[in-house]
Amino acid sequence: MSAFDVVLQQIVNGLALGMMYALLALGFTMVYGIIELINFSHFSVFMTGTFVGLVVLNLMGVTAGGRSLTGLPLIGTLAVLFVVTMAVTGVLGVLIERVCLRSLRNVSGSAPMITTIGVAFILINAMLLTWGPQTQRFPQLLPNWRWALGAAEITFKQVVLFVVGFVLMFALSHLVRRTTLGKSMRATAQDADAARMMGIDVDRVIVLTFFLGSALAGAGSLFFGLYYGFTGYYIGYTTGLRAFTSAVLGGIGSIPGAVVGGLFIGLTQSLGGQLLGVKWTDVIIFSILIVVMVFRPNGLLGARLPQKA
Repeated sequence: MSAFDVVLQQIVNGLALGMMYALLALGFTMVYGIIELINFSHFSVFMTGTFVGLVVLNLMGVTAGGRSLTGLPLIGTLAVLFVVTMAVTGVLGVLIERVCLRSLRNVSGSAPMITTIGVAFILINAMLLTWGPQTQRFPQLLPNWRWALGAAEITFKQVVLFVVGFVLMFALSHLVRRTTLGKSMRATAQDADAARMMGIDVDRVIVLTFFLGSALAGAGSLFFGLYYGFTGYYIGYTTGLRAFTSAVLGGIGSIPGAVVGGLFIGLTQSLGGQLLGVKWTDVIIFSILIVVMVFRPNGLLGARLPQKA
């Protein structure tokens, strides 16, 4: 395989990885855009989603080889898996907001952010105590189809990840830009007090924002399980940190920025790992982040916003 073919293969791999990071980054950017909170529990919601997916597959009688005992076709099994997992992680995000964060909404300082770190560790240890420290095998539902792309190849898993990821993102973009809920979300992000005076139920908007962001984390978690074929209580930290970097790099609070940042980080991880070795991947990613933050603090697509009163 020539150097060009190696680079082409890594670009394909990087775009697939980047789409997973982008889905997770959207949760960070949505919550920050509404209430200006860095929600570190989002890492663990993502991790929890992989175990929710495992439970759903076990209840459906899906074997390790991906064969369903319910008789559902592949598309039906995937539909049930995504709908249930995204609903559960969405409700988990709502519970985190209602139980842990709502009373801290008007508290200044770092208390809300530190609370989300505490919630993250609660979820990590809950999964550790429930499932144990060993890696859990994730059933492979998707067929191992491959197509040649020169000397490189693209897999069916990568196509599904990329296509479904873009569909979810376009749906989210349409919701934010074209629907009444989206207008309420943008008004709340601009000025929550003014939005409340105009009759917008700000609490409802914030709850729905947490639901949507956490549901996207659930979709990303299933992509992780289906793509890599395993899960564990520890996967949220590294994957979540890269997704958070994607959100900051693209411009936290910007939906297009989260997508661009995710794809950029995915390509950097894939190409950097190929050129310099996997052990240098995070060094490259966070070095780029520091450079961007020094010269463009608002991220690649972030806009300079006025400070709220």
